[in-house]
Amino acid sequence: MDQTDTEEEQMKITLILLHKTPEVLWNGFRLANLMLEAMEDVSIFLNGPSVQYEQLDSAQFPLKELAKIFTLSEGRLFA
Repeated sequence: MDQTDTEEEQMKITLILLHKTPEVLWNGFRLANLMLEAMEDVSIFLNGPSVQYEQLDSAQFPLKELAKIFTLSEGRLFA
């Protein structure tokens, strides 16, 4: 199997997050990071109150850390 076959099998996934609840955003970032580990092409689109995820960061829901892992793992983050 060559590189082009692998790229054709790769799913392109976009998650749209539109929530201000830290736990919901945390789970969205966790899911996206799990999909990246499976070699999927993953994007997150933050809309509405979710754009301010950094202000919702806490010890219980480390949103900044998950977002950093996501972007460093070649995930695309849009707001």
